[in-house]
Amino acid sequence: MKNIIIYLFLSLILLTACFNDKQQENFSLKTSVKVFRFDRLQYEAVALNSFTAQQKMSLDFPQGTKLLIEDVLGLGLATDPSVHEKLYAYYSDSTLMKLMEDAENKYMDMSGIEKQLTDGFRRLKKEVPEIAIPRFYAQISALNQSVVVGDSLLGFSIDKYMGEDYPLYRKYYYAYQRRTMNPERIVPDCLTFYLFSYYPFRWLAGHRSLSDILMHQGKVYWVVKNLLKLSANGEVLGYTDEEQEWCEENEKKIWAWMKTKGHLSTTDPMIIRAYTHADPSAVFGRLQVPPVVGVWLGMQQIDRFMKQHPKMTIKELLEYNSFEKMSLD
Repeated sequence: MKNIIIYLFLSLILLTACFNDKQQENFSLKTSVKVFRFDRLQYEAVALNSFTAQQKMSLDFPQGTKLLIEDVLGLGLATDPSVHEKLYAYYSDSTLMKLMEDAENKYMDMSGIEKQLTDGFRRLKKEVPEIAIPRFYAQISALNQSVVVGDSLLGFSIDKYMGEDYPLYRKYYYAYQRRTMNPERIVPDCLTFYLFSYYPFRWLAGHRSLSDILMHQGKVYWVVKNLLKLSANGEVLGYTDEEQEWCEENEKKIWAWMKTKGHLSTTDPMIIRAYTHADPSAVFGRLQVPPVVGVWLGMQQIDRFMKQHPKMTIKELLEYNSFEKMSLD
């Protein structure tokens, strides 16, 4: 009886969802974001072994299904006749089934996320009118990518944002990894990944040092902070108040230490990763340094640069790649 009730509930949702990833919609400053619940199609297809849901995944949402099968899960080609059997077998694992159920219960209502996405992407559209705003969908990625960006699509995986104290996370992830898996990270991550897809780092000769990368990442995160109207640079990075204060108190010391060590000009991927990754221990050892501290430093530099260039727009900043002119002294 319980399965019948769930099936009827999901069927009503699916019948009322007039969205597919082929539709073209002109996003304007008056448009509100609606998140398509692809995750519910996934849940119905697996939990109830629904052939109807499997068909809807392929027919109504072909691009999202292709991204999931080929890029996120790596199950082969989406055109493989047996791919839905593989998909069912993959998600039928008892641990994943519990994760799917918990995620569906936690994210029954998406209205708060939709409002934040609407506010952030409206501001982005106002600043960069020619940018194409994607269609948004929620999915279950089986703990793979948090955010995926495709042609006119942006998907976020609700199973990667269950909260850092979620029991399954505590079993499989380090503390520094879990802190990025809170619900409040969804909207900043969506904006950040989308902007990085539009404004990727240019791996050019003489243009790939740590300082170049910090300036590039710093400008994108700085833009996201402003689009979301956040007050501190650390807020967009998920910092606690104590971590923000630590960075402010030690900023000059870190810059001086980086220069002494020759890190700013390095192209060593291990050193670069330590400054831009959640675990900075490869460079800082046991010193309790906030994650992605290099990105915070880059944002600070962008703050100063923009104050020196008050007429520069967000669009101009995003297109600006003369990092050598963004002095780190």
